[in-house]
Amino acid sequence: MPTLLVSPYIERHYRSAIEAAWPGIGLVVLPSDPAERLGPEVLERVDFAYFSGDVYPEYSRSFFAATQGAPNLRWLHTFNAGVDNPVFRRFLDRGVRLTTSSGSTAQPIAQSVIGGMLLLARPFLRWAAAQRRRAWEPVPPAESPADLTGQRMTVVGLGAIGTEVARLARAFGLEVTGVRRSPRREGDPVERVVPPAQLGELARETDWLVLACPLTDETRGLVSAAVLEALPRGAHVLNVARGEVVDEAALIRLLQSGHLGGAYLDVFATEPLPPDSPLWELPNVVISPHNSAAAAGNERRATEGYFLPNLRRLRAGEPLVNEVRG
Repeated sequence: MPTLLVSPYIERHYRSAIEAAWPGIGLVVLPSDPAERLGPEVLERVDFAYFSGDVYPEYSRSFFAATQGAPNLRWLHTFNAGVDNPVFRRFLDRGVRLTTSSGSTAQPIAQSVIGGMLLLARPFLRWAAAQRRRAWEPVPPAESPADLTGQRMTVVGLGAIGTEVARLARAFGLEVTGVRRSPRREGDPVERVVPPAQLGELARETDWLVLACPLTDETRGLVSAAVLEALPRGAHVLNVARGEVVDEAALIRLLQSGHLGGAYLDVFATEPLPPDSPLWELPNVVISPHNSAAAAGNERRATEGYFLPNLRRLRAGEPLVNEVRG
């Protein structure tokens, strides 16, 4: 029977569900002390591993030390969607099958994007600044913000996150265009889909540019200075993809100049965002520390919606969901 490496939390809360998915499977539990290491005789027994959300970040070093030292590891499932970290490349190079929980955090991330949009679209930042000064300052009619209804949103990446962002945005009356390589499919919550090569042209008619794509060779630097400059004056950027997708220096320059009306940023070229970054002090920027997915239900969604079903599929010899191809 195979053996699965899990965290103490997963062993405590999901042992019976794991055994129901694969009767007779053995469990190796990650030490509760992050400084403690599993011995080679234990690691030799490990066939599968689950990198669950409770492991990150405090126990990440311990987990990856264990999995990299497990010579017979055949499958690794991870709670996160993005696997651009080089550590995952090393598993693929070893021939380890890798699957993700892509989609498990789509709802909270999309809600964060829409929350960022509302903060920037309505006068919340202005009201909050006045509140800190204990000042009663209604927005003058001549300075009232534009209606959201009828504005145009471009969503780069129509995976689970981008699709949910588009669905919510349409509920606010926005006209939504998606950007991806494949054409529009029935059920896509967008008016149209264009390929990435047309992003520069599409930017000219975009009020809200949402970045929700994975970091790949194609998307790295996709939102160049030229694309940002093509956005209409007063447009906004909402980035929950990766910092490397956008030209951050150009983004800062256009925010400072007033060409861009504002930005909600969850990801950055350098993380943590350095204290001397101008982004911290820009009044038209909302920052979250790569934390837009924060939600109490993420562990349940990743484990019950992705890991356990994939464990059952693996036992049955069926195709795995969200498998990363080397």
